[in-house]
This record gives sequence, structure tokens and C-alpha cells, in this order.
Amino acid sequence: MKIRRPRLPRTRRGQRRLVQAVMAVCVLALLPATWLYVSTADRLRTTADVPRTDVAVVFGAGLWDGEPSPYLAHRLDAAAKLYRAGRIKVVLVTGDNSRKDYDEPDAMRTYLRKHGVPDDRIVSDYAGFDTWDSCVRARKIFGVDRAVLISQGFHIRRAVALCEAAGVDSYGIGVDAKHDATWYYGGTREVFAAGKAALDAVFHPDPTFLGPKEPGVARALAAGR
Repeated sequence: MKIRRPRLPRTRRGQRRLVQAVMAVCVLALLPATWLYVSTADRLRTTADVPRTDVAVVFGAGLWDGEPSPYLAHRLDAAAKLYRAGRIKVVLVTGDNSRKDYDEPDAMRTYLRKHGVPDDRIVSDYAGFDTWDSCVRARKIFGVDRAVLISQGFHIRRAVALCEAAGVDSYGIGVDAKHDATWYYGGTREVFAAGKAALDAVFHPDPTFLGPKEPGVARALAAGR
């Protein structure tokens, strides 16, 4: 069975319409990414100039043999630096623990403890399966209404936009990362993830798992006073 190749328009009018259609598709595809850049333009900071805030949220970024990946380690290093400088009081680590042999939050907690953050100032969210879930749970489950978000530069705008949409007044720190294959993959992925982010911000879907409210953040803040 022969597969017919699509025929390009032969007339100038048809070719012009094809070009216009392709351009329209490209514009529509880039609108969500443009929204992310515009909506977060004044919300990005560094570890040196971010406003003092009670809570920092660190998003999971994978484990290597049970240990934080280099990308995740950079995020945790930034959180530990903020804590040691007195710019935050509590770190909320949010990640994937959907199976017994994979536990991002506990690995993140262990890493932070080794880098000077007391155990009672670390709160774990075991159901941060994606960025939207983490933001919604930070607000609804842990009662966070203002936070510093920590991730890589290619992801931080989406994190800030989604947490703002979820009701968390947010500033973002995009930590440095080596421009390797993972970095380029992450940057490319964000173009497509921006579309889902826009839908999440508009329709506010329920996270994969919500559950009861947890007093971890409030308890950790009380312990620090």
C-alpha cells in the first residue's frame, strides 16, 4: 500500500495561505512561553538579593543511585546558603516518592542536613509529582502563602508563574548549571511544558494527591522562634 506524500500548493495564493498557517501555529505555540517570561519578569532574584522570606521551596530534580543529581544538589546548595545567611527559616523540599525505592524528599533532607540545615527546619512534601502539584500543595496542604522558589534557570519562570497562580506570593532563584545535554533538554522541554502550565494556571486542576493539611511548616517556623 503506497503512502501519498502531501502536495504543496502550486498557486501563489495557496502557498501564501500555507505560510500564514504555519506562522499562526508557531505564534500560538510560543504564546505560553511568552506569558511565562512577561508574568515573571520582576520576580527573579539571586541568593544575594532575594527578599528575606520564611520559607524556601526546593523542587525535586532526580536522584542518582539514591543521591541528589548534580542539578538537584545545586538547588539544595542554594537553599542551604540562604539558610546560613539568615534569609530563610524553613526549607520545604517537594518531590516524588511514588514508589518505595525512589524517595526524593528524604534524599534532599539528608543532603541539607549535611550542609548545615537543622532537621527541624526541613519539611518534606512526598507528593510533589510535578510543578503544579508542588505549588498547590505548598499553599493548600502546608499553608505557605509566600516563598522563595529554587530551581534551574530554565525551569524557574514556570515555577514562579504556577505558584503565583496557586496563591503563593513567589520570588524565584535560578541556580547556575552546566550547559550540558541535560540543560539543553530541560530548556527544550520548557517550551512544551509552558502550554500545560498555562492550562493549569487557567483551570486550576486538582493535584494528583491532595490529602489532609499538614502542620510541618508552621511547626518548623515555631521551632525557629
